[in-house]
Amino acid sequence: MTHQPDQPNKHRNDKGHERRRAAVKTRTAAAPGQRTRAADPARLVAFEVLRAVSGEDAYANLVLPKSIRKHRLDKRDAGFATELAYGALRGQGTYDAILAKCVDRPLERLDPAVLDALRIGTHQLLAMRVPAHAALDQTVGLARAVIGAGPSALINAVLRKVAARSLDEWVEILTEGEADAVKRSAIEHSHPEWIVRALRQSLVAHGRSVDEITDLLRADNDAPVVNLVALPGLGNLDEARAAGAVDGELVKDSALFSAGDVGRLDSVRAGTTRVQDAGSQLVARALAELDLGGASVDEDGVEKWLDMCAGPGGKAALLAALAHESGAVLLANEPAPHRAQLVRQALDAVPGETWNVRTGDGRTIAEDYPETFDRILVDAPCTGLGALRRRPESRWRRKPTDVGELGILQRELLTTAVDAVKPGGVVAYVTCSPHPAETTAVVADVMRKRNDLELLDAGAALDAVSLPGALEAGHESTAQLWPHIHATDAMFLALIRRKI
Repeated sequence: MTHQPDQPNKHRNDKGHERRRAAVKTRTAAAPGQRTRAADPARLVAFEVLRAVSGEDAYANLVLPKSIRKHRLDKRDAGFATELAYGALRGQGTYDAILAKCVDRPLERLDPAVLDALRIGTHQLLAMRVPAHAALDQTVGLARAVIGAGPSALINAVLRKVAARSLDEWVEILTEGEADAVKRSAIEHSHPEWIVRALRQSLVAHGRSVDEITDLLRADNDAPVVNLVALPGLGNLDEARAAGAVDGELVKDSALFSAGDVGRLDSVRAGTTRVQDAGSQLVARALAELDLGGASVDEDGVEKWLDMCAGPGGKAALLAALAHESGAVLLANEPAPHRAQLVRQALDAVPGETWNVRTGDGRTIAEDYPETFDRILVDAPCTGLGALRRRPESRWRRKPTDVGELGILQRELLTTAVDAVKPGGVVAYVTCSPHPAETTAVVADVMRKRNDLELLDAGAALDAVSLPGALEAGHESTAQLWPHIHATDAMFLALIRRKI
């Protein structure tokens, strides 16, 4: 055996005593705040969305795509950011109630940015398939990067308390001993109490059971699939299908798209394919394809259509394409100049001789166009209680007083519409809300003051434009769609004919 010279032992000093060893820094789930000091891009996008919504009163659906593109997220990360942002916004009521149990001060005393970070972390911990250590680590890293080292310690401590229980366990704690079904539902399904009451009332008012409220609230919290429509005679869904879209089950020329950023499709950028809920497609088609019997058409045989509240232009684009196919012309009215410009952009894909845009108050249109139009769409401003799944921040912004204030405007618009429609013509009164104060009550009040109006069968009109057997709205004087029944927004439709 060859003798090797003695080698110095790096663990001992020259006297042979063992050196002090530095403590080994282990990176465990127990110390997430010590690890990540950079913001994960997908979580940063979600945080930017929540900050814009709570700090700038922005709309999530407008902020999110821009932020995704700014940070150049791929399809997978964009999907994660979308679920994280929308999920945190939808669950805000429940999450804030949980956080209030875990923070040693009232939530309103927290820095708003810290609260938004906590909401993002809570959603990951309780409602996403994200390992707890990753949710903690990444949320604290996000806080360190964009808020500061000080708040990150608080966020770490609070989220550890959140992670100690499951969502079901937290809900059980929050609702323990609560006998009021409305309050329990509000906590469990993250809706303001007044909206839970309004939706219960809406179900009963439209002939459904109040027992459906749980299914309806759950549907509000489901992530909706993007609905597409190919403008009739102008667009097709071939590109969307090639990108993974599947044909819609309710209405023709529609598709369901869940393959990432729909704005990357050439046909969407060109405006010949549009993002539009199937419920909106149905009510627009129900008006456009209703048989008027030729009673109100002018001698030139050209029908005149009006979209009284056209901004931002989704239904107007579909109506214009349908008008172009049938030889009609459309006037799209929008009071706000910047939204009127959005309407023009939306209509740009339709030949220009088919449409025109008026910028003005819809309530004055009968002064300029008395008894002029064959078909009028009044897509009235409303609370949007039927689209809470698509507008996750809306439920926290709306107030009970909005219902009464909007009701005044809704009645004025509908009254103007029946003055502007020809004898024999039809007005479609549409809201994206099932609230009876915005739907049946408005229609009844306007009709009660006149003797030249009659309700047509809105349910049959919807059935006529839906795919065979898909909808089965039945024969109803007014029609109401539901997220938990039809997988659409809760669109209301009344078809009012002015008698000859």
